[in-house]
Amino acid sequence: MNIGLYVHIPFCQQKCFYCDFPSFAGQENLQGAYMAALNKEIFIQSGYNYNAIDSIFIGGGTPTMLSEYMLSSLLEHIYKNFNVTKDAEVSIEANPGTVDENKLKVLFDGGVNRISFGVQSFNDDVLIKCGRIHTALQAQESVYQAQAVGFNNINIDLMYGLPEQSVEIFQQTLQQAFTLKVQHLSIYGLKIEEGTPFYQWEAEGKLKLPDEQTEDEMDALINKLLLKNDYIRYEISNYAKGGYECKHNLKYWHYQNYLGLGAGAHSLLYPQRTSNVRDITTYIEKINNNELPIATNTMLDKNAAMEEFCFLALRTAKGMNIKKFTEFFATDFNGLYGGKVKALIEKGLLQQHGEFISLTAGGQKYGNFVFAEFLL
Repeated sequence: MNIGLYVHIPFCQQKCFYCDFPSFAGQENLQGAYMAALNKEIFIQSGYNYNAIDSIFIGGGTPTMLSEYMLSSLLEHIYKNFNVTKDAEVSIEANPGTVDENKLKVLFDGGVNRISFGVQSFNDDVLIKCGRIHTALQAQESVYQAQAVGFNNINIDLMYGLPEQSVEIFQQTLQQAFTLKVQHLSIYGLKIEEGTPFYQWEAEGKLKLPDEQTEDEMDALINKLLLKNDYIRYEISNYAKGGYECKHNLKYWHYQNYLGLGAGAHSLLYPQRTSNVRDITTYIEKINNNELPIATNTMLDKNAAMEEFCFLALRTAKGMNIKKFTEFFATDFNGLYGGKVKALIEKGLLQQHGEFISLTAGGQKYGNFVFAEFLL
């Protein structure tokens, strides 16, 4: 079976106040050495004869902070060293304000056919409160530029539950997204992560967030307006026009193999899960010493794998395929989980349709409770 490829670019202009991803501001001086090391890791890993790659995701950080030359060289190294299928989905994350038509054309001509803009909001006051580096107008212009270059598979990331964000402001953001006629929307509720400025400010009582009722109204608005505008919810936080579901992310949710390259990247080559070192300098040093930059290497035990399989599949609208679970693990699903599934169905949190079980609307709201029932 084909695999996915994730490539991590850890640089960003400014760390957003809510972000706990492995990304670093103020280290632009390391970009040249990092990209040389990353291209070398690509070459080293290509020698392991992986299956063909049918999805690539270049994430960050902000990959589009890199120069046109660095981006072009990265794409060349990927295509030169790996067996990439002709119909592969090739995605890159971009921040408005870090791209122009020339850079977008370099990406498009280099094989990128899907671009994901981290917009978060079309309200400038909300953007400032979150530490974003762009304006609402820049976000709109970036999407228009991508469309002009030829991109016809565009995602916008949005967030709700943000500081100073009312239901009305969030509705305006959704309506603005619809006018851009993009093919995909990812919409996430704010989670306060330890170690972020938001975490500190909340502890100090300095962070003014919408209350639970307001967030519920925002969530209801998402479901109502996206369906009205022909976006289908195919995963808890992801909506797409027909045929534009993100193939790479579906690999994660369907428990398929993927290789991660770059500082902080994770891989799943079942039953082996690995992660690379997060620190940029350490990553460069290991590669320059001809070492794989692996920080953790875990052989998943069967119970942990079965739990993950359930958690991830249940995030999707289609849900988890009972037959596929039984075949993959050579274990009778109903014998293992049948009683718990029946109880969750009776509580209105799960539903069964043929060989699939999936979350109900109530199950989506209380997903963590449902997922906990699949722990072994």
